Amino acid sequence: MARKTIPRPTEIAPILIVDDEELIRDTLAEYLTQQGFEVNACNSGERALEEAARRPFAIALCDMQLPGMNGLALLDRLQQLSPETSVLLITAFATVENAVEAFQRGAHDYLMKPILLDEVAEKIRRLLAMRDLALENQWLRRELNRARPEARLIGSSPVMMAVLEMIRKVAPTRSTVLIVGESGTGKELAARAIHDQAGETSGRFLAVNCAAIPHDLLENQLFGHRRGAYTGAERDVAGVFVHAGRGTVFLDEVGEMALATQAKLLRAIEQKEVMPVGANEPVKVEARILAATNKNLMKEVEAGKFREDLYYRLNVVTVSLPPLRERREDIPVIVEHLLARHAESLGKRVAGVTHEAMQRLLSYRWRGNVRELDNTIQRAVILGEGPLIAPEDLPPDLVPAALDPAPSDRLSDAVERFEKAHIERILRQTPDKREAAKRLDIGLSSLYRRIDQLKIQP
Repeated sequence: MARKTIPRPTEIAPILIVDDEELIRDTLAEYLTQQGFEVNACNSGERALEEAARRPFAIALCDMQLPGMNGLALLDRLQQLSPETSVLLITAFATVENAVEAFQRGAHDYLMKPILLDEVAEKIRRLLAMRDLALENQWLRRELNRARPEARLIGSSPVMMAVLEMIRKVAPTRSTVLIVGESGTGKELAARAIHDQAGETSGRFLAVNCAAIPHDLLENQLFGHRRGAYTGAERDVAGVFVHAGRGTVFLDEVGEMALATQAKLLRAIEQKEVMPVGANEPVKVEARILAATNKNLMKEVEAGKFREDLYYRLNVVTVSLPPLRERREDIPVIVEHLLARHAESLGKRVAGVTHEAMQRLLSYRWRGNVRELDNTIQRAVILGEGPLIAPEDLPPDLVPAALDPAPSDRLSDAVERFEKAHIERILRQTPDKREAAKRLDIGLSSLYRRIDQLKIQP
């Protein structure tokens, strides 16, 4: 059955009716419109998929007997295209077998012909009420499912020590923090570290992925709604900002937020209040806001896709997470941590990684960063049969990208290769040689000498 994620206010998430009988289709459309729903009606499964591809629907009423694509085939396609849509099948010949198959394939309910309009309205209200309940509880379920006490930022490289020091300084404050970094670098872990070190043990940490929620639903999840705000809203529902109390609201991928919602977020930051959907008076909130993005928000501002005033409100303090390829010295300890975790969860005895396998892990580019490394280690633990992870347990496309094709085993050569890569990285980040030398903790003349000896291109 399709996972019900969050409730959808009917004024921004319409009802889809799919029936080739014009009288039934028009009657349902007229009745539901009178009930306050926004309705789209079409006469075929193919047309329904075109409509669903253009916009999300809260509920789809689909006739079982359609020309071309029948109702069950349309149900399957809708589950793939729009899993948040609740599907009610309409049938003239209901049997136990048909009903069981429909539910097994993802239908939420079915209607018998001749259709009773009051029954249609009641089923729709029930589904919307279930979605309201899901909104109120979804972040709590996500915390239970996703929270891992052992999940934390790991590393002792200079760049990671700088990140951890920044987190230590900013955590006790109530300042807004913007966490930036490529996908998979651990932005949510950084947010959790800030929250955990804040010293407010009673506060909740509630995460919202702005990229995973349709724009027209995000406002409802963040700010909540009032009873009667739309058809089916039978009780008040508090949003994330209210539920967090004096805890933390973490807005992941905030760069995906629509401009209209950005304006309301700005009010939450500046005025410490939110306006629930359908409310006449704002609600005071106390939650701390942490935001994360893998985008360059200043470029988004210049392109007119992100509010400049909101950018400066979010960017009070910036925590920048480095990609894994820029802190390769942390890979062995991260691998050790991931290996222990996955071996325990999978019930396998794995003592470590062979030298050859570690060399491949150290030399790979890791475009997916720590998340990709995590998946790689989990796969190796599953497939490995010996006490040590060997190269053959790693993905075949794990091709070295940083080391020479045939590196020497001599320690001095390995140190030299690492030193060259490390200096090149610092110079990419800081073209100013004097500043680069300061970060490397060497003299300026020593830096120029190493650039020449290591044949580093300016």
